[in-house]
Amino acid sequence: GGVDSMTLAHVAHSVLGQRARMVHAMSPAVPPLATARVREHSARAGWRLDLVDAGEFDDPRYRANPVNRCFFCKSNLYGTISGMTKGIIASGTNTDDLGDFRPGLQAAQQWQVVHPYVEAGLDKAAIYLLAGDLGLADLAALPAQPCLASRVETGIVVTADDLAFVDHVETLLRADLGTSATVRCRITHAGVIV
Repeated sequence: GGVDSMTLAHVAHSVLGQRARMVHAMSPAVPPLATARVREHSARAGWRLDLVDAGEFDDPRYRANPVNRCFFCKSNLYGTISGMTKGIIASGTNTDDLGDFRPGLQAAQQWQVVHPYVEAGLDKAAIYLLAGDLGLADLAALPAQPCLASRVETGIVVTADDLAFVDHVETLLRADLGTSATVRCRITHAGVIV
């Protein structure tokens, strides 16, 4: 539901039409607003869209929230998608992501996921420009949208209730500060930080 994946979905649909299949994972780690955004864009553009539960909350390794939690999340996601299609799986990873610690990229490699933005040499700024050029003003103005589990400090068990709390706090703050504000609530060993 963020700018990277949504812009990629629009490009894929414009090139491949109904041969492109968009998959959006619904999970406690995905804000309901992101799912609503995906549904709205899909309805407007006519995407072939599947909403799935990738099953990461069924994986105790993910819920334990180790430093490589994203590996388990993406492994579950790509495994679910792979079970749905024999087609190529593409992600919205961009060149800026390559400089960060991204365990999900290891999972992507294991599932042979392709990264069109990386292959094209596009960074996050270029994706924002692309979204604007495509007339996707809402995406071009969208702050970064990392999953809600990224707000839980490593080693604290990830629970659906905690993620719902984080989403609720961030939603209230955005209502006060404006929808384009970057707002983050963090659950730490010391407590909740906003």
